[in-house]
Amino acid sequence: MNSLLAAEINRLSSVEKLQLVEELSDQLAACEDNLPVPAWHKKVLAEDQAAYLANPAEGSSWADVKARITGKA
Repeated sequence: MNSLLAAEINRLSSVEKLQLVEELSDQLAACEDNLPVPAWHKKVLAEDQAAYLANPAEGSSWADVKARITGKA
């Protein structure tokens, strides 16, 4: 990042910085096929999939996890 851009970002308020992050995230998501997936991400996903395939009954459903997080049973 060049110093002029960094200086402009530093001038933004916290709310404006969050809006910038949201906009950047939206733009990156729109062109996700251009984003490389790091090897370690692939490794973690493969490990998680192997663990699931070895014991698919273990773990919790999304509904159960969400209820625990939100405190709503």
